[in-house]
Amino acid sequence: MVKKEFITSAKNVINLEIKALQNLKKNLNNAFNQAVIQISKCQSKVILCGVGKSGLIASKIAATLASVGTPSFSISASEASHGDLGMISKKDILILISNSGETNELKNIIQYAKRNKILLIGIVSRTESILYKASDIKLKTPKVTEAGGIVPTSSTTAQLALGDAIAIATMNYKKFDKMDFKKLHPAGSLGAQLKTVEDIMVTGKKIPFVNENLQMKKALKILSKKKLGILIVQNLKKKTIGIITDGQIRRFSEKNTNFQNLPVKKIMTKKPIFVDKNELAAKALSIMNSKKVTSLIVNNKQKPLTTIGVIHVHTILQSNIS
Repeated sequence: MVKKEFITSAKNVINLEIKALQNLKKNLNNAFNQAVIQISKCQSKVILCGVGKSGLIASKIAATLASVGTPSFSISASEASHGDLGMISKKDILILISNSGETNELKNIIQYAKRNKILLIGIVSRTESILYKASDIKLKTPKVTEAGGIVPTSSTTAQLALGDAIAIATMNYKKFDKMDFKKLHPAGSLGAQLKTVEDIMVTGKKIPFVNENLQMKKALKILSKKKLGILIVQNLKKKTIGIITDGQIRRFSEKNTNFQNLPVKKIMTKKPIFVDKNELAAKALSIMNSKKVTSLIVNNKQKPLTTIGVIHVHTILQSNIS
């Protein structure tokens, strides 16, 4: 085969898989709705199983479901008959995946599910198959032409797409949002981008609070000690009324030689920029960039002007948030 024919071969494979997906889209019916509702209401685990390439698809679908809040795992069809059936309880939902629906390894699992009244969802293409007839919810995949005539390609593409569709529909039905997603993905770039202000803000004694009547020469010592480049100004009622930045101090000192004897309130900027603790850190960084500031004050939403933290641009960047 000459090189230019490789591209033709690739396009043929892709076209076959596109056709499989188009037919899958046409095949979707109320059984899909039933599957999503049952999976969403499951109080135990969703267990997926397939043979060969379908087994690999089962593992991927299980991982996707688990990542969006539905406890799931896959089991080996061959190992199921040698003890792994014990992993399946009566409150579980069992999803079996097979293009033909006649694979020998699945028969013992089907019998076990029926005997123990375990909800069985079948993902299968042949309506005359054992799996299709035994399934409580029948998700029919289209009959396809495999690439090369024999290799599971178009069929597994359809299975994978159907699994993704189930996972996303279930996620939406359960109102699983980005904050829920963050809890299950604490590491990696996704987890970093979903961190909130509360996750990385400075709190407690690290916050550089100063009273509005404090002399600047004492306030400067606090500025140096806290090392955040800002001072948060409070009144006698501990309400935040202003902010002072190190840049502000430099500019003011150039014009006023006796500024160290002045009270903090004479130098502070009133109405500082606040951010809510539940805001994404990435959004806080965007605000800093647009306002040309390096820190934001975090206030208690229930108690306005009560500061609970400070978020600094360096902390955000150190957390690999952009």
